[in-house]
Amino acid sequence: MVPIAGEIMEKLQYKGRELNLRRFPLREKEPLRAWDAADEHLLKILDEFLDELPDDAPGKSGARVLIFNDSFGALAVALNELRPQVWSDSFLAGQGLAHNLEANGLPAESVPFVAADRTPDGPFDLVLMKLPKSLAFWEDTLLRLRPLLAPDARIISGGMIKHSPARAYELLESILGPTKTGLGWRKSRLAFTEYQPGSANGAVLPEHLPDATYTLDGDDLQLANSPNVFSRDHLDLGTRFLLPQLPRTDEPLEVVDVGSGNGVLGLVLARHCAKARVLGLDESYQAVSCARRNASTAGLDETRIRFQVEGGLQGLPAGSFDLVVCNPPFHQAQAVGDQIAWGMFHQSRRILKPEGRLLIVSNRHLGYHIKLKRLFGNCTVVASNRKFVVLQATV
Repeated sequence: MVPIAGEIMEKLQYKGRELNLRRFPLREKEPLRAWDAADEHLLKILDEFLDELPDDAPGKSGARVLIFNDSFGALAVALNELRPQVWSDSFLAGQGLAHNLEANGLPAESVPFVAADRTPDGPFDLVLMKLPKSLAFWEDTLLRLRPLLAPDARIISGGMIKHSPARAYELLESILGPTKTGLGWRKSRLAFTEYQPGSANGAVLPEHLPDATYTLDGDDLQLANSPNVFSRDHLDLGTRFLLPQLPRTDEPLEVVDVGSGNGVLGLVLARHCAKARVLGLDESYQAVSCARRNASTAGLDETRIRFQVEGGLQGLPAGSFDLVVCNPPFHQAQAVGDQIAWGMFHQSRRILKPEGRLLIVSNRHLGYHIKLKRLFGNCTVVASNRKFVVLQATV
Protein backbone atom coordinates (compact mmCIF):
# COMPACT_ATOMS: atom_id res chain seq x y z
CA MET A 1 0.00 0.00 0.00
CA VAL A 2 1.27 3.47 -0.87
CA PRO A 3 1.15 5.75 2.20
CA ILE A 4 -1.25 8.66 1.97
CA ALA A 5 0.49 12.02 1.72
CA GLY A 6 0.77 13.78 5.05
CA GLU A 7 -0.73 10.88 7.03
CA ILE A 8 -0.01 10.59 10.73
CA MET A 9 0.04 6.93 11.70
CA GLU A 10 0.38 5.73 15.28
CA LYS A 11 1.21 2.04 15.42
CA LEU A 12 -0.40 -0.59 17.63
CA GLN A 13 2.20 -2.62 19.52
CA TYR A 14 1.45 -6.35 19.81
CA LYS A 15 3.82 -9.22 20.56
CA GLY A 16 6.86 -7.24 19.48
CA ARG A 17 5.21 -6.13 16.23
CA GLU A 18 4.22 -2.65 15.14
CA LEU A 19 0.90 -2.82 13.31
CA ASN A 20 0.03 -0.16 10.74
CA LEU A 21 -3.65 0.64 11.13
CA ARG A 22 -5.85 3.30 9.51
CA ARG A 23 -9.42 4.44 10.04
CA PHE A 24 -11.89 4.62 7.16
CA PRO A 25 -12.74 6.65 5.22
CA LEU A 26 -9.08 7.53 4.75
CA ARG A 27 -8.12 11.11 5.55
CA GLU A 28 -4.85 12.99 5.58
CA LYS A 29 -3.60 13.74 9.09
CA GLU A 30 -6.28 11.61 10.73
CA PRO A 31 -6.46 12.68 14.40
CA LEU A 32 -8.21 9.49 15.59
CA ARG A 33 -6.68 6.03 15.98
CA ALA A 34 -8.08 2.91 14.31
CA TRP A 35 -8.27 1.18 17.70
CA ASP A 36 -8.99 2.08 21.31
CA ALA A 37 -7.84 0.98 24.75
CA ALA A 38 -10.51 -1.72 24.82
CA ASP A 39 -8.81 -3.37 21.81
CA GLU A 40 -5.45 -3.25 23.61
CA HIS A 41 -7.05 -4.53 26.81
CA LEU A 42 -8.66 -7.42 24.95
CA LEU A 43 -5.40 -8.41 23.25
CA LYS A 44 -3.51 -8.22 26.55
CA ILE A 45 -6.04 -10.32 28.48
CA LEU A 46 -6.52 -12.78 25.62
CA ASP A 47 -2.85 -13.78 25.71
CA GLU A 48 -3.03 -14.39 29.48
CA PHE A 49 -6.37 -16.19 29.10
CA LEU A 50 -5.05 -18.58 26.43
CA ASP A 51 -1.84 -19.26 28.36
CA GLU A 52 -3.89 -20.45 31.36
CA LEU A 53 -6.00 -22.92 29.35
CA PRO A 54 -4.93 -26.59 29.07
CA ASP A 55 -3.51 -27.57 25.71
CA ASP A 56 -6.66 -29.45 24.65
CA ALA A 57 -9.11 -26.72 25.72
CA PRO A 58 -11.33 -25.05 23.10
CA GLY A 59 -9.77 -21.73 22.21
CA LYS A 60 -6.23 -22.97 22.85
CA SER A 61 -5.27 -24.76 19.65
CA GLY A 62 -7.09 -25.04 16.36
CA ALA A 63 -10.04 -23.08 17.72
CA ARG A 64 -12.61 -21.50 15.48
CA VAL A 65 -12.60 -17.80 16.32
CA LEU A 66 -15.20 -15.09 15.64
CA ILE A 67 -14.59 -11.36 16.12
CA PHE A 68 -17.64 -9.12 16.32
CA ASN A 69 -17.66 -5.37 15.69
CA ASP A 70 -13.92 -4.99 15.01
CA SER A 71 -14.00 -1.30 14.03
CA PHE A 72 -11.23 -1.26 11.40
CA GLY A 73 -9.60 -4.66 11.75
CA ALA A 74 -7.21 -4.00 14.65
CA LEU A 75 -8.13 -7.28 16.39
CA ALA A 76 -8.22 -9.33 13.19
CA VAL A 77 -4.82 -8.04 12.05
CA ALA A 78 -3.22 -8.69 15.45
CA LEU A 79 -4.78 -12.16 15.71
CA ASN A 80 -4.41 -13.17 12.08
CA GLU A 81 -2.65 -16.41 12.99
CA LEU A 82 -5.90 -17.60 14.65
CA ARG A 83 -7.67 -17.30 11.26
CA PRO A 84 -10.74 -15.53 12.65
CA GLN A 85 -13.93 -14.52 10.92
CA VAL A 86 -15.09 -10.91 11.35
CA TRP A 87 -18.81 -10.14 11.78
CA SER A 88 -19.78 -6.50 11.32
CA ASP A 89 -22.57 -4.19 10.13
CA SER A 90 -20.16 -1.58 8.76
CA PHE A 91 -19.05 -1.36 5.13
CA LEU A 92 -16.29 1.02 6.24
CA ALA A 93 -15.11 -1.52 8.81
CA GLY A 94 -14.81 -4.07 6.00
CA GLN A 95 -12.80 -1.61 3.90
CA GLY A 96 -10.58 -0.85 6.87
CA LEU A 97 -10.05 -4.55 7.55
CA ALA A 98 -8.93 -5.26 3.96
CA HIS A 99 -6.67 -2.18 3.84
CA ASN A 100 -5.04 -2.87 7.22
CA LEU A 101 -4.41 -6.54 6.46
CA GLU A 102 -2.56 -5.61 3.26
CA ALA A 103 -0.73 -2.74 5.00
CA ASN A 104 0.72 -5.33 7.39
CA GLY A 105 1.73 -7.78 4.69
CA LEU A 106 -1.29 -10.07 5.11
CA PRO A 107 -3.66 -11.14 2.32
CA ALA A 108 -6.99 -9.29 2.46
CA GLU A 109 -8.79 -12.60 1.93
CA SER A 110 -7.09 -14.21 4.96
CA VAL A 111 -9.91 -12.96 7.22
CA PRO A 112 -13.45 -13.61 5.96
CA PHE A 113 -15.72 -10.60 6.49
CA VAL A 114 -19.36 -11.43 7.21
CA ALA A 115 -21.96 -8.65 6.95
CA ALA A 116 -24.41 -8.31 9.84
CA ASP A 117 -27.38 -9.20 7.65
CA ARG A 118 -25.78 -12.62 7.09
CA THR A 119 -24.75 -15.46 9.41
CA PRO A 120 -21.14 -16.54 10.03
CA ASP A 121 -20.12 -20.13 9.49
CA GLY A 122 -19.90 -21.66 12.99
CA PRO A 123 -19.56 -23.35 15.36
CA PHE A 124 -17.12 -21.11 17.26
CA ASP A 125 -14.96 -21.99 20.26
CA LEU A 126 -13.84 -18.44 21.03
CA VAL A 127 -15.73 -15.19 20.38
CA LEU A 128 -14.22 -11.73 20.86
CA MET A 129 -16.76 -8.91 20.90
CA LYS A 130 -16.56 -5.12 20.97
CA LEU A 131 -19.71 -3.52 22.40
CA PRO A 132 -21.67 -1.66 19.70
CA LYS A 133 -23.42 1.65 20.28
CA SER A 134 -26.93 0.18 19.97
CA LEU A 135 -28.20 -2.08 22.75
CA ALA A 136 -30.90 -3.42 20.41
CA PHE A 137 -28.18 -4.46 17.94
CA TRP A 138 -26.20 -6.01 20.81
CA GLU A 139 -29.22 -8.03 22.00
CA ASP A 140 -30.04 -9.16 18.46
CA THR A 141 -26.42 -10.22 17.87
CA LEU A 142 -26.28 -12.25 21.09
CA LEU A 143 -29.51 -14.05 20.17
CA ARG A 144 -28.20 -14.83 16.68
CA LEU A 145 -24.85 -15.92 18.13
CA ARG A 146 -26.27 -18.63 20.44
CA PRO A 147 -26.74 -21.36 17.79
CA LEU A 148 -23.26 -20.61 16.39
CA LEU A 149 -21.43 -21.50 19.62
CA ALA A 150 -19.64 -24.75 20.44
CA PRO A 151 -20.76 -26.35 23.74
CA ASP A 152 -17.67 -25.14 25.65
CA ALA A 153 -17.37 -21.77 23.91
CA ARG A 154 -15.80 -18.80 25.68
CA ILE A 155 -16.84 -15.22 24.97
CA ILE A 156 -14.78 -12.15 25.86
CA SER A 157 -16.47 -8.78 25.39
CA GLY A 158 -14.98 -5.35 25.76
CA GLY A 159 -15.58 -1.65 25.48
CA MET A 160 -14.67 1.72 26.89
CA ILE A 161 -16.31 2.09 30.31
CA LYS A 162 -18.20 5.26 29.36
CA HIS A 163 -19.77 3.38 26.43
CA SER A 164 -20.51 0.15 28.37
CA PRO A 165 -23.92 0.30 30.08
CA ALA A 166 -24.75 -2.26 32.75
CA ARG A 167 -27.57 -3.51 30.51
CA ALA A 168 -24.98 -4.81 28.00
CA TYR A 169 -23.57 -7.19 30.62
CA GLU A 170 -27.04 -8.17 31.82
CA LEU A 171 -27.87 -9.24 28.25
CA LEU A 172 -24.70 -11.34 28.08
CA GLU A 173 -25.73 -13.14 31.26
CA SER A 174 -29.36 -13.68 30.31
CA ILE A 175 -28.74 -14.77 26.70
CA LEU A 176 -25.39 -16.58 26.67
CA GLY A 177 -24.54 -17.64 30.21
CA PRO A 178 -22.63 -16.79 33.40
CA THR A 179 -20.70 -13.54 32.96
CA LYS A 180 -18.07 -11.85 35.10
CA THR A 181 -16.61 -8.40 34.52
CA GLY A 182 -12.94 -7.69 35.10
CA LEU A 183 -11.16 -4.67 36.53
CA GLY A 184 -10.95 -1.53 34.46
CA TRP A 185 -7.78 -0.79 32.53
CA ARG A 186 -7.12 2.57 30.86
CA LYS A 187 -10.85 3.40 31.04
CA SER A 188 -11.86 0.11 29.40
CA ARG A 189 -13.50 -3.02 30.80
CA LEU A 190 -13.88 -6.63 29.70
CA ALA A 191 -16.51 -9.25 30.46
CA PHE A 192 -15.94 -13.03 30.44
CA THR A 193 -18.85 -15.32 29.55
CA GLU A 194 -19.11 -19.11 29.67
CA TYR A 195 -21.67 -20.28 27.17
CA GLN A 196 -24.60 -22.10 28.74
CA PRO A 197 -26.40 -24.25 26.14
CA GLY A 198 -30.16 -24.47 26.44
CA SER A 199 -32.55 -21.77 27.58
CA ALA A 200 -31.10 -19.23 29.98
CA ASN A 201 -32.99 -19.20 33.31
CA GLY A 202 -35.57 -21.54 31.80
CA ALA A 203 -36.80 -18.82 29.44
CA VAL A 204 -37.50 -19.51 25.79
CA LEU A 205 -35.33 -17.12 23.79
CA PRO A 206 -36.22 -15.86 20.31
CA GLU A 207 -33.83 -16.47 17.42
CA HIS A 208 -33.45 -12.72 16.87
CA LEU A 209 -35.11 -9.41 17.66
CA PRO A 210 -38.06 -8.60 15.41
CA ASP A 211 -38.05 -5.41 13.35
CA ALA A 212 -39.59 -2.35 14.95
CA THR A 213 -42.38 -0.87 12.80
CA TYR A 214 -44.26 2.40 12.50
CA THR A 215 -46.47 4.23 9.99
CA LEU A 216 -45.37 7.55 8.56
CA ASP A 217 -47.96 10.17 9.47
CA GLY A 218 -49.91 11.58 6.53
CA ASP A 219 -48.29 9.26 4.00
CA ASP A 220 -49.62 5.80 4.89
CA LEU A 221 -46.07 4.49 4.49
CA GLN A 222 -45.26 1.38 6.53
CA LEU A 223 -41.66 1.37 7.74
CA ALA A 224 -39.70 -1.40 9.45
CA ASN A 225 -36.41 -0.88 11.26
CA SER A 226 -33.84 -3.59 11.93
CA PRO A 227 -32.00 -3.55 15.30
CA ASN A 228 -29.00 -1.50 14.10
CA VAL A 229 -30.93 1.05 12.04
CA PHE A 230 -30.79 4.67 13.22
CA SER A 231 -33.81 5.78 15.28
CA ARG A 232 -35.18 2.25 15.45
CA ASP A 233 -38.52 2.86 17.20
CA HIS A 234 -39.74 6.05 15.56
CA LEU A 235 -39.05 8.61 12.84
CA ASP A 236 -36.25 10.85 14.08
CA LEU A 237 -37.09 14.53 14.54
CA GLY A 238 -34.54 15.79 12.02
CA THR A 239 -35.89 13.64 9.21
CA ARG A 240 -39.45 14.57 10.19
CA PHE A 241 -38.51 18.26 9.81
CA LEU A 242 -36.89 17.66 6.40
CA LEU A 243 -39.74 15.66 4.84
CA PRO A 244 -42.05 18.63 4.02
CA GLN A 245 -39.16 20.34 2.17
CA LEU A 246 -38.65 17.48 -0.29
CA PRO A 247 -39.70 18.29 -3.87
CA ARG A 248 -43.04 17.24 -5.33
CA THR A 249 -42.80 17.40 -9.09
CA ASP A 250 -43.58 15.57 -12.32
CA GLU A 251 -40.21 16.54 -13.78
CA PRO A 252 -37.60 13.79 -14.14
CA LEU A 253 -35.03 13.84 -11.35
CA GLU A 254 -31.93 11.81 -10.60
CA VAL A 255 -31.70 11.72 -6.80
CA VAL A 256 -29.26 10.33 -4.23
CA ASP A 257 -30.24 9.79 -0.60
CA VAL A 258 -26.89 9.41 1.17
CA GLY A 259 -26.96 7.83 4.62
CA SER A 260 -30.38 6.48 3.69
CA GLY A 261 -31.08 4.43 6.84
CA ASN A 262 -34.47 2.71 6.54
CA GLY A 263 -35.02 4.54 3.23
CA VAL A 264 -37.71 6.97 4.36
CA LEU A 265 -36.43 10.07 2.48
CA GLY A 266 -35.93 8.20 -0.77
CA LEU A 267 -39.26 6.40 -0.48
CA VAL A 268 -41.19 9.65 0.06
CA LEU A 269 -39.37 11.27 -2.87
CA ALA A 270 -40.13 8.34 -5.15
CA ARG A 271 -43.83 8.40 -4.21
CA HIS A 272 -44.23 12.17 -4.66
CA CYS A 273 -42.07 12.56 -7.76
CA ALA A 274 -43.47 10.18 -10.37
CA LYS A 275 -40.53 10.53 -12.77
CA ALA A 276 -37.75 10.51 -10.18
CA ARG A 277 -35.15 7.77 -9.98
CA VAL A 278 -33.71 7.45 -6.48
CA LEU A 279 -30.52 5.81 -5.28
CA GLY A 280 -30.19 5.23 -1.52
CA LEU A 281 -26.73 4.64 -0.03
CA ASP A 282 -25.78 3.58 3.48
CA GLU A 283 -22.75 1.94 5.04
CA SER A 284 -24.90 -0.28 7.28
CA TYR A 285 -25.77 -3.66 5.80
CA GLN A 286 -28.80 -3.96 8.06
CA ALA A 287 -30.03 -0.51 7.01
CA VAL A 288 -29.81 -1.31 3.29
CA SER A 289 -31.52 -4.67 3.73
CA CYS A 290 -34.25 -2.96 5.74
CA ALA A 291 -34.70 -0.15 3.16
CA ARG A 292 -35.09 -2.71 0.37
CA ARG A 293 -37.86 -4.45 2.32
CA ASN A 294 -39.57 -1.11 2.94
CA ALA A 295 -39.43 -0.27 -0.76
CA SER A 296 -41.03 -3.62 -1.58
CA THR A 297 -43.77 -3.02 1.00
CA ALA A 298 -44.41 0.40 -0.58
CA GLY A 299 -44.78 -1.21 -4.01
CA LEU A 300 -41.71 0.51 -5.47
CA ASP A 301 -39.39 -1.58 -7.63
CA GLU A 302 -35.78 -0.99 -8.68
CA THR A 303 -36.78 0.99 -11.76
CA ARG A 304 -37.83 3.76 -9.33
CA ILE A 305 -35.68 3.28 -6.28
CA ARG A 306 -32.76 1.09 -5.29
CA PHE A 307 -30.52 0.84 -2.26
CA GLN A 308 -26.92 -0.30 -1.98
CA VAL A 309 -24.20 -0.54 0.64
CA GLU A 310 -21.51 2.12 0.19
CA GLY A 311 -19.22 4.19 2.37
CA GLY A 312 -20.03 7.42 0.50
CA LEU A 313 -20.54 9.01 -2.90
CA GLN A 314 -17.01 8.63 -4.24
CA GLY A 315 -17.95 5.82 -6.64
CA LEU A 316 -20.64 7.83 -8.46
CA PRO A 317 -19.94 9.66 -11.74
CA ALA A 318 -19.35 13.40 -11.63
CA GLY A 319 -22.13 15.76 -12.71
CA SER A 320 -24.81 13.08 -12.90
CA PHE A 321 -27.45 13.94 -10.26
CA ASP A 322 -30.06 16.68 -9.86
CA LEU A 323 -30.52 16.36 -6.12
CA VAL A 324 -28.68 14.96 -3.11
CA VAL A 325 -30.69 14.68 0.13
CA CYS A 326 -29.07 13.92 3.43
CA ASN A 327 -29.55 13.84 7.18
CA PRO A 328 -25.78 13.76 7.79
CA PRO A 329 -24.35 11.92 10.81
CA PHE A 330 -22.17 13.77 13.27
CA HIS A 331 -20.64 10.62 14.75
CA GLN A 332 -18.93 7.42 13.60
CA ALA A 333 -19.75 4.73 16.13
CA GLN A 334 -18.89 6.51 19.43
CA ALA A 335 -16.51 9.04 17.85
CA VAL A 336 -18.15 12.46 17.45
CA GLY A 337 -17.11 14.84 14.66
CA ASP A 338 -18.13 16.38 11.35
CA GLN A 339 -15.59 14.57 9.16
CA ILE A 340 -18.19 12.16 7.70
CA ALA A 341 -20.62 15.00 6.92
CA TRP A 342 -17.87 17.19 5.46
CA GLY A 343 -16.83 14.35 3.17
CA MET A 344 -20.46 13.94 2.05
CA PHE A 345 -20.68 17.65 1.19
CA HIS A 346 -17.52 17.55 -0.92
CA GLN A 347 -18.63 14.41 -2.73
CA SER A 348 -22.13 15.84 -3.29
CA ARG A 349 -20.76 18.91 -5.05
CA ARG A 350 -18.75 16.69 -7.39
CA ILE A 351 -21.65 14.45 -8.45
CA LEU A 352 -24.27 17.20 -8.88
CA LYS A 353 -25.18 18.54 -12.32
CA PRO A 354 -24.96 22.28 -13.00
CA GLU A 355 -27.76 23.88 -10.93
CA GLY A 356 -28.09 20.64 -9.00
CA ARG A 357 -28.98 20.93 -5.29
CA LEU A 358 -27.84 19.54 -1.97
CA LEU A 359 -30.66 19.52 0.61
CA ILE A 360 -29.80 18.63 4.21
CA VAL A 361 -31.18 18.81 7.72
CA SER A 362 -28.93 19.26 10.73
CA ASN A 363 -28.85 20.44 14.31
CA ARG A 364 -28.57 24.23 14.34
CA HIS A 365 -25.49 24.27 16.56
CA LEU A 366 -23.37 22.35 14.04
CA GLY A 367 -23.04 25.42 11.83
CA TYR A 368 -23.06 23.55 8.52
CA HIS A 369 -24.23 26.69 6.67
CA ILE A 370 -20.72 28.12 7.05
CA LYS A 371 -19.08 25.05 5.52
CA LEU A 372 -21.61 24.81 2.71
CA LYS A 373 -21.23 28.46 1.77
CA ARG A 374 -17.47 28.06 1.70
CA LEU A 375 -17.72 24.94 -0.48
CA PHE A 376 -20.58 25.85 -2.85
CA GLY A 377 -20.36 29.65 -2.71
CA ASN A 378 -23.97 29.79 -1.53
CA CYS A 379 -26.27 28.37 1.13
CA THR A 380 -29.96 29.08 1.75
CA VAL A 381 -31.94 28.41 4.92
CA VAL A 382 -35.06 26.62 3.69
CA ALA A 383 -36.66 26.07 7.10
CA SER A 384 -35.64 26.31 10.74
CA ASN A 385 -36.92 25.82 14.25
CA ARG A 386 -35.29 25.94 17.67
CA LYS A 387 -33.39 22.68 17.15
CA PHE A 388 -33.03 22.00 13.40
CA VAL A 389 -32.27 23.81 10.19
CA VAL A 390 -32.87 22.69 6.60
CA LEU A 391 -30.17 24.01 4.27
CA GLN A 392 -29.86 24.09 0.49
CA ALA A 393 -26.72 24.64 -1.56
CA THR A 394 -26.71 24.86 -5.36
CA VAL A 395 -23.93 24.12 -7.84
